[in-house]
Amino acid sequence: MSQINKSAAQLLAPIVSNKRVGQYHQIIINVGDLANLCKPGNFVAINVGGDSSSMILRRAFAISRVSVNSTFGGTMEIIAAPHGQGSKWLCAQGEGVVLDIVAPLGTAFGIPTEPVPVLLVGGGYGSAPLFGLAEVLNARGCRVDMLLGASTASKIYAPMEGKRAVNSMRIYTEDGSMGQAGRVTDPIAEIIKDLDIAVVYSCGPMAMLSAITKITDSLSVVHQCAVEEAMACGIGVCMTCVLPVENEDGTVSMLRSCIDGPVMDGSKVQWSLVGKQL
Repeated sequence: MSQINKSAAQLLAPIVSNKRVGQYHQIIINVGDLANLCKPGNFVAINVGGDSSSMILRRAFAISRVSVNSTFGGTMEIIAAPHGQGSKWLCAQGEGVVLDIVAPLGTAFGIPTEPVPVLLVGGGYGSAPLFGLAEVLNARGCRVDMLLGASTASKIYAPMEGKRAVNSMRIYTEDGSMGQAGRVTDPIAEIIKDLDIAVVYSCGPMAMLSAITKITDSLSVVHQCAVEEAMACGIGVCMTCVLPVENEDGTVSMLRSCIDGPVMDGSKVQWSLVGKQL
């Protein structure tokens, strides 16, 4: 494995709980001491389908948060939407089922060295990893404000949990079924100016990340985004998750989301070239 995944380990980890939360599943896994190595922005690759399955590739899931307690020791929380074959299989597994996992993988969010005002922007269940990030930023003394957005109310993940982790939170749904009607990107420029935001952290659909980058670039604000690109191997071998990213010399390289990401500098991602051959 590359240096970026030097702390990663393969582990047989039992499921502690699997709870339905709206359209999603909150799955908590016992990972022991591995919890101490996981940081906000890292992900886990899980072997899905069971021993007799034809689904030979692991599935990548963002790590929402980790915790250590006297009952279960170190645990890892992931939020899964039962969409594809792999995620449907995972969401169907009950307490006590042992999962074959590799974690922590990928790059994590950078945490400011000094307390500064930050804005967290989450789209759909992509907001889940931001809750753990909010806790880390709070511990650093940062003022943390959050925006959650989705097409409709049922796709907003755990809004009450988000409120407990931040100074303020606004919700935007495109159909107006929860919070304010509109896109989650609508108020970003105004919030950046009003609160003197130093860093915007985001996680969600690629179109949302691209739209946020346009705003942050225009206001010269740092944008750290966790890209949502399909990953097959999760360790940089298969090259299925590449994204066009600008190098220091102005050239563009196809970098791997699983190794050079998933957290990237939004200003360096060439959003207009995503999905196109170079």
